[in-house]
Formats: sequence, C-alpha cells, structure tokens
Amino acid sequence: MTTLHSAAEATPAERPSNPTPADAAAALLAANRRRRSIRRWVAIGTLPLTLAALLFVGKLLSMYAFAHQSISSFVTGGYAESESAARGQDFLNWFEQFKAPYNIGTALAGADKLPQARTELERALPLAQGLDVCYVRINLSLVVERQGDAAQAKGDAAKAAQFYGEALQITAETPKECSSDEAQNQSPDQNRDMKDTLDQNQQRQQEKQQQSQQQKPDQDPQPQPEESEQPQDQPSQSDLDEIEKKLNEGAQDRENQTGGDQEGSGGGTDKPW
Repeated sequence: MTTLHSAAEATPAERPSNPTPADAAAALLAANRRRRSIRRWVAIGTLPLTLAALLFVGKLLSMYAFAHQSISSFVTGGYAESESAARGQDFLNWFEQFKAPYNIGTALAGADKLPQARTELERALPLAQGLDVCYVRINLSLVVERQGDAAQAKGDAAKAAQFYGEALQITAETPKECSSDEAQNQSPDQNRDMKDTLDQNQQRQQEKQQQSQQQKPDQDPQPQPEESEQPQDQPSQSDLDEIEKKLNEGAQDRENQTGGDQEGSGGGTDKPW
C-alpha cells in the first residue's frame, strides 16, 4: 500500500508576512499615480472633442449674434454696419452657407454698391437650397435691374437694355414654388407678398428693357427752336400764382396714385429683401 506523504512545512521565507505601514503607504501612492496617469491620458484624448464642442457652440452663438446685428443695422439704414456684421458670419461659415454672402450683398445693395452686391448675391445663389433660393433670386434681379437704371441714367441705353434683360431672366427662372404660401412664410420680409413682388418685377423689368431697346443711341438731338426776337408779354403775378397752384395739385395727385412709398433708385426699382 502506498503511503501518502504529509504536507511539507513551509519554510520561513515562504511564510506570508504582515505588511508594514510603510508598505501600505507605498502601495497607495503607486495606485494614486496610476489613477492620475489614467486621468491625464483621458483628458489628453478628449481634449480635441472638448475644443470642437466649444468651437461649435461659439460658432452657433456668433452666427445668431452677427445675423441679428446685420438685420437690425439694415432696417435702420446702417448699411456699412450691416455689411460688417454679415462678414462676421462669413468666417468659418459651415451652416447655411448662403446667408453670409446674401446678407453682405443685400447690405451692399442698400448702400448702392451694385457691382459688389451682385458678386456676393451670385455667390449666394448656388449655395441656397429649397425655398431659400426665392429671395436670393429676388434681390439679385433687383440689383441687376438697378444696374440697368444706372446705365440708363448715364445715357447708355444699350447697356441698360442688357442689364434689364439679365434681370428679367433671373426673375423668369425663379421656381414656381416661390409663389406658394410656404415660400411666403419663409420670406425675410413678411410685409411684402413674394408672388406679387415677382409678378411686378417681371412686368417692370420687361417694360424697361423694351423702352431701352426702342431708344436709338446715335439719334441726333432734336434742334431747339430759335428764340424769337419779338418781345413777349410777361405773365402777371396772378397768372404765376395760378400756374404754381396747378403744379402743386398735380404733384399731390401723382403722390396719391403711387402711394408715396416707392423706395430705391432708378425709377421705382424695389428695395432689397
């Protein structure tokens, strides 16, 4: 029969010893160092995400602030301030990218800086989506129409007709959805009906184009009749008073018919939205 050996007795070196206070303190310090190291690496790893989140929130807040300032300044006629605020929107313009150039172009149009305004609005047009295209097209067509008005005022009928044709094309290419109630609800100017504005712009621009095309730029001015050397009777003071009264009455009638509220330059061109 095989006899089992009894368990061997542990040697003094193998016997567990009770930890001393110094050993416990050292172990605690080592554990704390490991935790601090873990926290440090976690902080380093999440730092880019934290910075991105702060930048995101800051950008959103600045966009609303700049947009509000741009709109408020435009309403009060501070076109330079409106342009400056809109350019603040253009920095890191990640959201609704069309709004910054749209607001810049609208402010420049208010200040009659038409070529610069057209450039910004043309930059905004391909960035706009859905019904946002509507009021970008309206302002762009108005700016081009006002360029035609400026050319007409300088006597360049051919150039004016070209601008009016471009403005008419921009208006005619406006999507049909822009005449809907939904488009009106998204309009930045609720006091003006978008459908009526589009119809009026198209009719007015077409009339201006036709008038410019009918003018002959090389046409000689009509000769003025020679002044008669015969002395003419001078009107009396009562006749002058009567003429002035009729002129004043006619001016008042014209003001009542137009409503006295036409804005913008160039023969009734509408103001930007």
